[in-house]
Amino acid sequence: MPLVPDWRRVLLRAWSVWCIAFIAVIQGLDVALPLIGYALPIPEGWLPWVTLAVAILAALLRLIPQKSISGGRDGTE
Repeated sequence: MPLVPDWRRVLLRAWSVWCIAFIAVIQGLDVALPLIGYALPIPEGWLPWVTLAVAILAALLRLIPQKSISGGRDGTE
């Protein structure tokens, strides 16, 4: 499976990639909070819902053309 020619640019600038990275942080918190005894003021049970919302947002953002990445080559006139 070949990568897009400007994959580095996409990796650094795409909103969907940023959302996926945020999901990774949220999931890390979900694993770490029980280990540190919920020392942070974060209520239990809300992290999966935030993860779901951000995952849906990432999927939607994947469909929106970003001129900063595509350079106007997104097929829209």
